[in-house]
Amino acid sequence: MQPLDPFVALSGGALIGIAAAVLLLLSGRVAGVSGMLARAAGIADSGPTRGQAGAFVIGLPLGAILVGTFVRSPDITVTSSIPLLMAAGLLVGFGTRLGNGCTSGHGVCGMARLSPRSLAATATFMGAGFLLVGILRHGIGQGIGG
Repeated sequence: MQPLDPFVALSGGALIGIAAAVLLLLSGRVAGVSGMLARAAGIADSGPTRGQAGAFVIGLPLGAILVGTFVRSPDITVTSSIPLLMAAGLLVGFGTRLGNGCTSGHGVCGMARLSPRSLAATATFMGAGFLLVGILRHGIGQGIGG
């Protein structure tokens, strides 16, 4: 696979930032994926309308499909076991609820607003991720992660 053109990467980041800013300006809501998913599923009572949240959630994979079709399709290789991936997904979901927000809400929107809670949350989940990768790939669990 050829390296990604920096213009394409910058364009994608700019579009994420613009979409988050527009949502915040027009509805006063942060573009957090976990909150949007909960609202679209009817689990959360507050937030955008269910239709707006549903459109947001549907747009995520649709955008990826469009980029894969018209820009380029990535080569994806999964090297971890299915049980490890399932455990990781459950831990991310638990952390999302515990941290009162997800990486998109805290990392993209909260960091841009210089929210102290989001700065702390982002530092915590990034640090924990770095530590866990270090342990699984290079430490006591060598080979566990794939």
